[in-house]
Amino acid sequence: MDTTRNTVLEAWMTEHGYSSNSLAEAVNRAIERLAGRPGGLDGSSVRAWKAGRVTWPKSAARKALEEVTGLPAVALGFVPRSRPSSTPASPQQEDPDMKRRTLVGSIAAAAAAAAAPGTASPRRIGMSDVNRLNKRFAEIIASDHRHGGQLGIEQRAAALADETLNLQNAGSATQRVRSNLYASAAAFRSSAMWAAIDGRRYDVAKAHMREAQALAEMSGDQAIKFRIWSHAGTMYRHMGRPADAFAANDVARNLHLTRRDPLFASLGLARQGAIYGAAQDRTGTRRAFEQSQDAMLRADPADYRPVWMLAFYDQAELDSLALSAHLALGDYSTAEYHAHRCLSALRPHMIRSRAIATTRLAHAQLAQGAPDAATATAIKVPAEAATRHARVTRMLQEFGAALRATAPGNSIVQTWTKHTATWRMAA
Repeated sequence: MDTTRNTVLEAWMTEHGYSSNSLAEAVNRAIERLAGRPGGLDGSSVRAWKAGRVTWPKSAARKALEEVTGLPAVALGFVPRSRPSSTPASPQQEDPDMKRRTLVGSIAAAAAAAAAPGTASPRRIGMSDVNRLNKRFAEIIASDHRHGGQLGIEQRAAALADETLNLQNAGSATQRVRSNLYASAAAFRSSAMWAAIDGRRYDVAKAHMREAQALAEMSGDQAIKFRIWSHAGTMYRHMGRPADAFAANDVARNLHLTRRDPLFASLGLARQGAIYGAAQDRTGTRRAFEQSQDAMLRADPADYRPVWMLAFYDQAELDSLALSAHLALGDYSTAEYHAHRCLSALRPHMIRSRAIATTRLAHAQLAQGAPDAATATAIKVPAEAATRHARVTRMLQEFGAALRATAPGNSIVQTWTKHTATWRMAA
């Protein structure tokens, strides 16, 4: 029996980050897609391939493996079985070692010809390319939390989405790599969408949303689907369309990811609570935030989650959404409570979120008849956020109008007017 190790398959698995078990799972999924029935492979099946105990997998497994890797079985080091014949076979035909050497030699010759001068050699796209893009995505996330809503962030994220899609056509790749590339493109496009939402450029945001949704479907990535639909719910809430906001957020909340990970369930419920607040539903608001808090407490902090989730969703964000909901309901004392909780727990990099929570706190204090305290709070908003972030700018303009209406004879109005003049000079 020929037990020469399949070093070609081993090298491919190492390059693409597959263990025996994970490759078996990927091939089983491909079998189900191709044949309509689940595959029955496990890690021992793949180990038999690597050890050379199986030199030519069965038809269904072989086709599925080719689907996963994007390569023909012979290019992965497998050797076809000799066909039965009515005439005696020559010794050379019966020698499997000779067959392997001949086949590998043919593959090597083809590879050498492809790399010869004057012949374009197709590039191999791998997980290292995906990892490079993920680092760029982390930079976009960090920039968003510092500045938020800026046209430059939107344009940079959209350009990176296009760059990622161009990479799909730059060479050959496995199905796993291609799925990851589509997920990366969807992530960049969803960041462009969020920057447009945050900057109140809603028509542009909807265009980004449609492209992000299509890319997410091609990727099959549940987390990025959640992000896009959850952003859509937030967009419609900001646009004053609660029915559409509920519908979009429900798509995110009904993904099976939310049943597997309580933290995603918590975020979906918290955003649902914010929509209930905008829709003036007190009972729905209270129930959603109670359930959101319970889900957060059940979440395992050690579970793997994507960088965008880790970068922003925590107790401070839950309280920020509760602040927004209770402010919309006119429950100003509860809003103030959540504002203080949010501000005390916000991480240092959440500069945009701190400006928003501070502005909302000022509104809650003013509505409770404390113009001096409210103005002192509003003055804490940094000039950059006050002048360059569309949502913060609008909320501060509304604060100024409310201050002048509720405390017309108070000297604090003049203090606020002078302070806003310094912002205009800084801009």
